Amino acid sequence: MTGGAQITEIGDDHVCLTFCEHEELLDLTAAFVRDGLAAGAKVVWLSGLEPAAALAEMAGRGLTLIEAAAEGRMVVGGHEEGLLLDRSFDLEHATTWLKRQVGGINGFPRLRIALDMSWALRPVSGVEQLPGFEERVGELLEGAPVSVLCQYDRDRFDPVTLASVAASHPVSVAAATYHHDAVLRICRQYAPPGIRIAGEIDHLAADPLAMALQEALRLDGDITVNMADLHFADASSIRMIIEAARAHPGTTTLRCGPAVLPRFILLGAFDVPGLRLAAAHER
Repeated sequence: MTGGAQITEIGDDHVCLTFCEHEELLDLTAAFVRDGLAAGAKVVWLSGLEPAAALAEMAGRGLTLIEAAAEGRMVVGGHEEGLLLDRSFDLEHATTWLKRQVGGINGFPRLRIALDMSWALRPVSGVEQLPGFEERVGELLEGAPVSVLCQYDRDRFDPVTLASVAASHPVSVAAATYHHDAVLRICRQYAPPGIRIAGEIDHLAADPLAMALQEALRLDGDITVNMADLHFADASSIRMIIEAARAHPGTTTLRCGPAVLPRFILLGAFDVPGLRLAAAHER
């Protein structure tokens, strides 16, 4: 199994999160937000989504944030509300915004900030100042009860940029990954807890699938096996997932795309107590 630090274990620090799929980004962000709010922190999230869409994505992962937003504990905005000025990136403007966030946590024991850096992939002037901003973040956080999670798509950012910004982050985070190649990805899911399987799976991936399921079974409470982006699964893989659900004392939700949902039904998923089948668009 590969990956950086676990998103559920980070503390007050400057953290670089790398991801390879949008679903993975939202899952890791949801865990970061969930754990921050549970600890009484104020949470700020600047994303590439409209605020309403961002809140809807979190709700789909079990986080109802309307009350937290109304109370000022959760702030959701776009890049233009903090990092960009007139569709350009200015180091001083972004630094000033961050200073205001760090200085505005009165009444909260801690602050968590999630920054989606996808704006730097657009034709934005001033993007060459990004490494300088990451250095400033580290300086501002020295000794402060603040965690800043900078989010980078490792498949879209070039290796030189990733290396330059990574040097400014003492901590790196990625989803715990059990298998990843051009055909199949199996990784941990954090919100809701469980695993995610994407691509195509057959008996050749039996070992990483078994490891992923075994770790999921050790989690407390209900788990989800997210297969919304799984396009093919052979009978042996389906049976292994069903048997894992049979062994789990809590509820196991199998979230399936249309390509595999009928096969789970055919192989007896409905006969397993505690197993819930859900279509890909359901949560």
